Amino acid sequence: MSIIRQIAQLGQPVLRGVAQKIERPGDPAIQALIDDLLVTVADANGVGIAAPQVYVPLSLFIVASRSNPRYPNAPDMDPVAMINPVLVWASDDKEKGWEGCLSIPGLRGVVPRHKKIGVRYLTRKGEVREEEYSNFLARVFQHEFDHVQGVVFIDRVESSREIVTEKEYLRLVSG
Repeated sequence: MSIIRQIAQLGQPVLRGVAQKIERPGDPAIQALIDDLLVTVADANGVGIAAPQVYVPLSLFIVASRSNPRYPNAPDMDPVAMINPVLVWASDDKEKGWEGCLSIPGLRGVVPRHKKIGVRYLTRKGEVREEEYSNFLARVFQHEFDHVQGVVFIDRVESSREIVTEKEYLRLVSG
């Protein structure tokens, strides 16, 4: 049975370490972790979550874009577990966009990200997948990929003036 996990908050050392590669994707503990991440991200109205965010320093995250109160304009997709993800290539074109983080509640920031990327990862069945993502999905992948590298979105904000409270963000985007 899946459980909603506690989400590590900024300041927890697990958020600043480089995650370890997963050697056995089919391991029952990894499969249970994936199930827990899926219910945790849905419960928190997130569009992605990484294993380090639930205190597990492994190279695994979920991309689960869907329209919700935190991201009303997010495209809908089936959630995908990405094991040992790799950013294979990235476009030179970057775009600034608003990001938030389940580990940094109450804040949003403007973050430059590559508009288009190529990625490789293992599925929960251990199959190699190569995908291309653009725009919002590319942003979500890069945000979660940062988590397994020990980076959080505020590290990528170019100016502290581009960080706002969640309340102010909602006022700005509803506009």
